[in-house]
Amino acid sequence: MTPLLTFFFGLLLLGLFGWYFATESEVKKRWLGAVLTVLLLLFCIDSATPPSKKIRLGLDLKGGTSFLLQLVPQNGQPITADMLQQAVEVIRKRVDKFGVGEPVIAPQGTERILVQIPGLDPAQIQTTKEQLQQVAKLEFAEVHPDSSVLIAQIEKGEAILPPGFVMREHTQSLEGKEVTERLLVKKEADLTGDHVVRANAFFDQGGYGVTLDLDDQGAKTFFELTTQMAPHHGRLAILLDGKIQSAPGVNEPIPNGQARITGHFKETEARELASVLENPLRTPVTIEEARSVSPSLGGESIRSGIVSGLAGLALVMLFVLFYYRLAGCVALVGLWINIVLLFGMMAMFHFVLTLPGIAGIILTIGLAVDANVLLYERLREELKAGKSLEAALNGAYSKAFSAIFDANATTLITAGILFWQASGPVRGFSVTLMLGIIASLFSAILFTRTAFRWMMKYAGLKRITMVDLAPKHQFNFLGRRVIAIFISLLLIGGSLAVFGIRGANNFGIDFRGGDLLVLDAKPTLSVTEIRTALQPLHLTEETIQMEQAGMQKMISIRSAEDTSARILDQLKRSFPDHKVIAAKQEKVGAQIGLEFAKKALLALGLGMVGILIFVTLRFEFSFAVGALVALLHDVIITAGVFSLTGGELSLVMVGAILTIAGYSINDTIVVYDRIREGLRNRTGGSVEALMNRSINETLGRTMLTGGMTLLSVASLFFFGGAVLKDFAFAILIGILVGTYSSVFVASPIVLWCSKLGGRKPSSAI
Repeated sequence: MTPLLTFFFGLLLLGLFGWYFATESEVKKRWLGAVLTVLLLLFCIDSATPPSKKIRLGLDLKGGTSFLLQLVPQNGQPITADMLQQAVEVIRKRVDKFGVGEPVIAPQGTERILVQIPGLDPAQIQTTKEQLQQVAKLEFAEVHPDSSVLIAQIEKGEAILPPGFVMREHTQSLEGKEVTERLLVKKEADLTGDHVVRANAFFDQGGYGVTLDLDDQGAKTFFELTTQMAPHHGRLAILLDGKIQSAPGVNEPIPNGQARITGHFKETEARELASVLENPLRTPVTIEEARSVSPSLGGESIRSGIVSGLAGLALVMLFVLFYYRLAGCVALVGLWINIVLLFGMMAMFHFVLTLPGIAGIILTIGLAVDANVLLYERLREELKAGKSLEAALNGAYSKAFSAIFDANATTLITAGILFWQASGPVRGFSVTLMLGIIASLFSAILFTRTAFRWMMKYAGLKRITMVDLAPKHQFNFLGRRVIAIFISLLLIGGSLAVFGIRGANNFGIDFRGGDLLVLDAKPTLSVTEIRTALQPLHLTEETIQMEQAGMQKMISIRSAEDTSARILDQLKRSFPDHKVIAAKQEKVGAQIGLEFAKKALLALGLGMVGILIFVTLRFEFSFAVGALVALLHDVIITAGVFSLTGGELSLVMVGAILTIAGYSINDTIVVYDRIREGLRNRTGGSVEALMNRSINETLGRTMLTGGMTLLSVASLFFFGGAVLKDFAFAILIGILVGTYSSVFVASPIVLWCSKLGGRKPSSAI
């Protein structure tokens, strides 16, 4: 579908959505819901077909291309650690800006950088090589006022080059023809690109170009320069790596520190130029070698992960079908629609799927199942009250909407802030989470409601039966809040202590670097054979990849520091019939740079502020405090338990921790919604008794959602293979702790905060 058709199709869908929510007619809602479902499904299927061309897989799932960059010393100056780190961060920003998706970028030794990028075709490989090596030395230099006259005289031998100037060629397209002119430009630049704060591509009637924002010193110098040139309408040459990009005339002073580069660029050229100008390399680099690399998770691990994931999903679907019967069938169809919509939108935005992205998908499927559980548990309550099926459905969807909306909106705010601020795998996680939330809201609220409308109208549906396994006993949860808080404080203290005692050992090679061992084995060994052979060494984390350059196949192993010698010895002992030779053995830097870590922490901090504001507006400040404390409680304890079992934090674990945070806040908001409803409709009794009753009313939903999510993740833990085991284990712990904290941490804090404030919590919005 062309961009123009996509635009008009989007307008049509938007209009239909508006009509659906505006109309009060059941007939119109039924037809509009059906039309919207069919149109969206067709659109997403078209966007995602064929999947192999529309949804790209990341380096951990598919492999890609590996570049080894060598920093080139200038003027005999040795390469320092600061020069290496600056080059790493610049290349990270450039690659992120190209949109190639979650690369591996790490220092290697003291003068090299390893860059691995997924899914590049031959043409993209060549373009990427050029962009990685481009120094991007930007300069602004005044053109001699009498440039054209002097050049003509020089060419005739009547004059010589003025001191301090050099002759350069400037080629531009005029009326479809390439025109080259010679200009006399100052040798010493009047202003350099070191003062560029940001650069962005733009499009106007003159075509594509690049805007530059300068820092305070650069803006001052630029204003002084243009003030001097404006009276005689001088020209200012803008040079990139010594080549004139543009030579515009200066008609008036430019006081705001903004410059524009025009030069009849194509869109991709303007974007690439903006990228390298915003992130210039201070030290030139050359590409020593380029290789193709296999998936970092290994083919066997990926296959076992897919099989176990599908098995877990099948178990969840079977349980939903058993527990909710006919309503469960509707929920399952809605879940498949949710998956189709999610992958269609991912394809539309050219998303790169990696393991952290899959973590986002797992969370969104859990949220979709949770939304259906909320609706059906409400429906059960309405039917028990003696209402007809139509009245019960109307009441259930009306009452469950606030909980579904608040839980998903809170998670959406966090995901949006993560996308805005973070980069790499954190951004990938946030994209799948945002798209998944949108898809789950549609499938759970609009589709299932439409399906019931059609069944009641044309299939004669009059009643719905469901299994009820929820406990009937009323538990005094808040009566045990002191014991629960004591246990939580003990677990938090223990987690922090364990984390502190282990220190740097908590962080894997993605955070602190390690060893790189490149092997030449004949006959060739598989990743699975190597991983099995290394099990006796009890390595906490290693990345094994097959590399190929031409016909030569090599094995690359990234592992913890000072382990490469042990690995080499173990492989030689395990495979005596193979000739195993170490082609390269050296240190490799951290894959997660300082800039990445700062952005991720800033994004999480801003996400918590967003949660605080939203929950305060929708509930009360005491509720917001409880939600944040519960979130921190879950993340800290999960990290502590993971550390206690000898686990190490890696890029994969970043995705797991974000999944836990999303699950925690969602579970807490659902409990809050029922407490808010109880406060709003209370007829008597203490606030504590009312809150206890509200928590008991959501207990069935809490057990069902937590149990089904545990079912799917447990399948990944037991059958997903060694690589995915830590990932699944962290999520398992997080779900258990998150379910506990929603009841025993978040709710008591609301009660305590309200008592400290001297007033009872109200219903808020």
